[in-house]
Amino acid sequence: MIAKLKGIVDSVDGDSAVIDVGGVGYLVSASARTLRDLVAGGEATMLVETIVREDAISLYGFLQTAERDWFRILTTVQGVGARVALSILSTLSPDEIARAIAAQDRATLSRPAGVGPKLAARLATELKDKAAAFGIAPVAKGVAVPAAAAPAGSINEDAVSALVNLGYKRVEAYGAVARVTQRLGDGAKFDDVIRAGLQELAR
Repeated sequence: MIAKLKGIVDSVDGDSAVIDVGGVGYLVSASARTLRDLVAGGEATMLVETIVREDAISLYGFLQTAERDWFRILTTVQGVGARVALSILSTLSPDEIARAIAAQDRATLSRPAGVGPKLAARLATELKDKAAAFGIAPVAKGVAVPAAAAPAGSINEDAVSALVNLGYKRVEAYGAVARVTQRLGDGAKFDDVIRAGLQELAR
């Protein structure tokens, strides 16, 4: 199995790149996010998932460990093949995927091409426990914040609800509240959290 390739980027197209390793060109499929960071003629070190089928051996490349890990996780869900997983990773960053799943934000999960409402619901349901492994921990009422900033209590929940009522997306709201809580500490007052949360969202 090929687990990593280090070489020169020979070419980059819409959904793959050719990596020249010692004169051998490896065709590696990748997300748009990864392909944007590859430059023809430049050096690249790619983590690789090798998928062997009866009729083909396919290589899928990643510049980030988190992206590779999410590729592995996503493809465990029924209906998510390698191509759909790359579509998800092209649209959402690993952090955005984790936050959307933790928040049960099916609208965000259905944004990538190839992911309909039913598949988005399946992703949210089947992978909700996986979000914790990526620094996301659920708290009461389905609100989720990074584990380092997940105090018990209703201030965070109320702040997220208030920001959502102001028109912000749920995943953006609790992300902002999580960062604010981590910075201000568990004893932060509701008004302070809202004010700082709005400042975060305005950046």
